[in-house]
Amino acid sequence: MPGIVVEPKQQKPETPEDKLLRRLCKVLSDYLDREHIDDIVRAYHFGAEAHAGQFRKSGEAYICHPVTVAITLAEMRMDTRGIMAAILHDVIEDTPVSKKQLGAKFSPEVAELVDGVTKLTKLDNKSRAEAQAENVRKMFLAMAKDLRVIMVKLADRLHNMQTLGAMPPAAKRRIAKETLEIYAPIANRLGMNKIRHQLESLGFKALYPRRHEIINQAVKKARGNRKEIIDTIQGSIQNRLIQADMACTVAGREKNVASIYQKMLHKKIPFSDVFDVYAFRIYCNEVDDCYRALGCVHNLYKPIPGRFKDYIALPKANGYQSLHTVLIGPYGVPIEIQIRTHVMHRMSESGIAAHWLYKSENESNETAQARANEWLRDLLEIQKSAGDSMEFIDNLKVDLFPQEVFVFTPQGGIIKLPRGATVVDFAFAVHTDIGNSCVSARIDKKLVPLQTQLENGMTVEVITASWARPNPLWLNYVATAKARSSIRTYLKHFKQQEAINLGRRLLEKELQSLDLQLDAIDEHRIQQVLSVLKMQSLDELLEDIGLGNKMPLLVAKRIGQEDVQAAVKLDDHESRNETPLIIKGTEGMVVTLAKCCRPIPGDPIIGFFNPGKGIVVHHHECRNSNDVRKKQTSWLDVEWSEEATGDFPAEIRIEMLNQRGTLATIASIISSMESNIENVKVVDQDERVSVDLITLTVKDRVHLANIIRKLKKLNIVLKLTRVKA
Repeated sequence: MPGIVVEPKQQKPETPEDKLLRRLCKVLSDYLDREHIDDIVRAYHFGAEAHAGQFRKSGEAYICHPVTVAITLAEMRMDTRGIMAAILHDVIEDTPVSKKQLGAKFSPEVAELVDGVTKLTKLDNKSRAEAQAENVRKMFLAMAKDLRVIMVKLADRLHNMQTLGAMPPAAKRRIAKETLEIYAPIANRLGMNKIRHQLESLGFKALYPRRHEIINQAVKKARGNRKEIIDTIQGSIQNRLIQADMACTVAGREKNVASIYQKMLHKKIPFSDVFDVYAFRIYCNEVDDCYRALGCVHNLYKPIPGRFKDYIALPKANGYQSLHTVLIGPYGVPIEIQIRTHVMHRMSESGIAAHWLYKSENESNETAQARANEWLRDLLEIQKSAGDSMEFIDNLKVDLFPQEVFVFTPQGGIIKLPRGATVVDFAFAVHTDIGNSCVSARIDKKLVPLQTQLENGMTVEVITASWARPNPLWLNYVATAKARSSIRTYLKHFKQQEAINLGRRLLEKELQSLDLQLDAIDEHRIQQVLSVLKMQSLDELLEDIGLGNKMPLLVAKRIGQEDVQAAVKLDDHESRNETPLIIKGTEGMVVTLAKCCRPIPGDPIIGFFNPGKGIVVHHHECRNSNDVRKKQTSWLDVEWSEEATGDFPAEIRIEMLNQRGTLATIASIISSMESNIENVKVVDQDERVSVDLITLTVKDRVHLANIIRKLKKLNIVLKLTRVKA
């Protein structure tokens, strides 16, 4: 009709979340079928409805965050259920939807993945650090079931870091520190270098904004100044490869700001020295081409000795493969070259994600999958024995910063260990039982002590003994989390059992003086005493007695009296039981021989309780024992068992002529008497006389007396006495 204007129907403007969904579907369409994309869209609508009315600190609708996480994973070609879990990863934590509802709506697999990423809630009476440690521990347990859990978590952390601007400064620093300490190293350990570099850069920028800005400006300035040199080098390498008829691609590689800062920090060098290393990558089609390309660049520029690494033959723990070499280029500048195949490059960027990304190229990605699973198995073993979440995190951090050395078993197997690892680390890497019973080792067929640090290419054979047990001193030099965790666990249980055994002996000794036997006492009476002492079990009470935290005489009297509620006080003049405790000196960590007087079998001895540690045994003539005797409630009579065997340290003070060969003569005599010198300390020395303290091992008092008698016959010995205090 004339005069009537029909306005075109206005389209509803596209929201940010709609744009993100469209972008996600576009990426998914490259590798997924239509029906799978429809499932993902269904998950998006469910998530959008669940998060309706929720906004992030930046002001955008909350659903934008999980969709961005899903896009990151889609670019890695994550499978359908992994993408659905990414979209729904905050639904259980931040909305009323339960895991059961999620499983019914989609699938149990999706619900398990989402639950693995979800943080623990209701962590009562725990600090932020403990809560975070517990979350990481839970995440690793979920990872062991399905590696997609950590991939969703890393993509989630990446987007959180990208949108960190809206957070308060304190939260920024906390999140950035956690990212650099935990998540970036995990991405590195799983070979996901692309995500790792982004996390490191964003974490560094948030934690050290000023330093980031200064280095970034310096990089931009240097890039302009050195573009000509970079083009010259790149052109030379490319031409040499063409002349050799090799179809390889050369690309420049720029260090990120975080790695420049780390290099400056660790090597204590200025920025100019770091940026003098020009970095290039050469991409080849086949592995053989990599080695041929290496020959070409070594002919073009001279290599720097000791700077070549072959990670193709010996891949890193995270599956990374490449040839690394450093050359002296034109103008005398160092050039760093990495040579790898296209498949290796994709593996280095995506790491464990390549398991889903390149399923047709089976060999390399299955290796990465196997490596990741092996690492997770080790972590599961550690977390089972870790005392608490904070200890697990400490062990994890040790494991996340490896610089590998490769050593061989006698059968030719390769064992990877972090730089600084010792024979003990190797033993535990082979098997926990071998670690627990190792006594020494042969490296390249030569006997070496357990603290020997391993180097690349060594062949290590561990020597074990059925009687051997882990030593607390090992904790001072082990480098792997598995070894440290295994040693701590063993010592914890060993000390506990030893304390229980000693506590039982001490209590039975005191009960005998009251004409009682522990096994014959009524269970109800024992429970009454435990209730009064606020103990859960008899073993707990015995452990407390063995560690010296409770006096066995007082506990025995409490058990022996009719009214266990009555207070028991031991009078200073009350007679003590005269029956001494018999010791062998090999009881373990709950009976220790004092270092001030070094008692040995045959000596008159006295013991006293050191709370938390057990019984410390002194020589009767020790000055320190006089102080102990005054404390009537803390000492007890002890005697050596006739069956006491082993090597015990004793100390002698020797005045001898200060001339060449004197100490060698004395050492020879001691050795001939079947003793061993543990330590020699020069107390005083002049031109004529030397006064030394020698610690040596003996079987008993008679053995020591024979050694002293033999030494006194030497003309070079002026005076010799045993040190007892």
